[in-house]
Amino acid sequence: MNEESAEQPLIESATPDRLLHTGACDEVTAEDLALASGRDLTPESLDWARRRLAERGRAAIEEQLP
Repeated sequence: MNEESAEQPLIESATPDRLLHTGACDEVTAEDLALASGRDLTPESLDWARRRLAERGRAAIEEQLP
């Protein structure tokens, strides 16, 4: 640890409700699905995500998230 971090303790707290959102009203994009599945944003992963969204709709991203 450096001297500065030793002096200032790390404070962890819960995120306020006003900052949390599920995105339930937003359209899921291929980029969202690719990132949620842990893939890099490549042409191949975006093609996969577009196909998956076309097949499964919004459920495609819900399957990726806990």
